[in-house]
Amino acid sequence: MEKTFGAPEKGNLLAAACPSRDVLRRLTGRWGMLVLRVLAHGPQRFSGLRKAIGGVSERMLAQTLQGLEADGMVLRRDFQTVPPHVEYELTAMGQEAAARVDALLDWIEDALPQIARGWARDA
Repeated sequence: MEKTFGAPEKGNLLAAACPSRDVLRRLTGRWGMLVLRVLAHGPQRFSGLRKAIGGVSERMLAQTLQGLEADGMVLRRDFQTVPPHVEYELTAMGQEAAARVDALLDWIEDALPQIARGWARDA
């Protein structure tokens, strides 16, 4: 079987130089996970994403979207209109990632009272 140049067969997150770590950083960073959560409910414009994700700056949201787009998780659709109309939506791979991320985000929200009790003990 011939290998495609530059395309690894599988990532190894424990290897320091593996490019899968860049994908991990983009997907599991605070903004990446929240973008996936919002886009799991359907396409959004940039302003809609920014409004839905409290605290994200325009710069961070733009960088996050660019990274997720480069990784094949997000599709940017430019409708070529004036004024500009651009929407972002999850690809099939992005939908799969969002479902996995959503399970962790749900667990965090549900476990927050128990987690917070630990903070109180440490204070």
